[in-house]
Amino acid sequence: MHLEISHVTRYEYDREVQFYPHLLYLRPRENPLLQVNRFAFTFRPEARVDWMRDDFDNLPASVQFFRNAATLEIRSGCAVTTTDTPPFDFLVRDYATTFPFVYEPLHRFNLSIYLTPPASATRETLLRWLDARFVARPRETVAWLLAFNQVINRSLSYRRRDEAGIQTALATITLGSGSCRDFAVLFIECARALGLAARFVSGYLFDPADNGSGSAAMHAWAEVFLPGAGWKGLDPTHGLFCDNAYVPVAHAVVAESVNPIQGSFFSAMPAVARLTTEVRVRRPL
Repeated sequence: MHLEISHVTRYEYDREVQFYPHLLYLRPRENPLLQVNRFAFTFRPEARVDWMRDDFDNLPASVQFFRNAATLEIRSGCAVTTTDTPPFDFLVRDYATTFPFVYEPLHRFNLSIYLTPPASATRETLLRWLDARFVARPRETVAWLLAFNQVINRSLSYRRRDEAGIQTALATITLGSGSCRDFAVLFIECARALGLAARFVSGYLFDPADNGSGSAAMHAWAEVFLPGAGWKGLDPTHGLFCDNAYVPVAHAVVAESVNPIQGSFFSAMPAVARLTTEVRVRRPL
């Protein structure tokens, strides 16, 4: 599937400020199922871009601004091709076809940072919350994952949050609501508490009902490592396994490390800022 993505972030200040270097996680991450055909930035004020590689082989852009301004505008545009592969078209190693399973020693070593469970008190609270809702648990691993994903989806109300930061998993279950980022973080913490390797993914989602006609936002979901199948995406916000409508940008152990726009500014006097964003994901006709 061919998709075009435009993303505009605009910070408007009540006075000119000095911009420190920014780190941008906005370029889709290529993989065997995703090809980036075109990508470009536009900045106001003008800036220099240097591409980097982070700890997880993501491709963030390091951006240097050379003059002060009262407006910072970051525009990115890209065209990608995603492979139309059915989300359940994969094989799982024999020992992992039913859940719970234990990763073999080499996998446990390689995946250790993705397996680290939350602190003991948090783990116990999350497991109690899950036990009260996830009663009928399938034995087959893929069916278990789908049911687990849907339990989180049905137990929470979606609430878009434009403010910075991620809710803790405990805050999300207490409030009973959160953004896609918060759904993903809760999924990951619960998965790790149950012995599954899981990581956070930030990216874009194509909605065929909208096809880019309205402004959306970046999306977030989770990935779980299944022996034999590798990393498989699950979206607790929608209760689905991820398919070719999902365009990953970056993945990490913790969500905060791949915030899409990271940076700060300096002003000798207090400065008030207003943030606006516009994201459109469309399929060309």
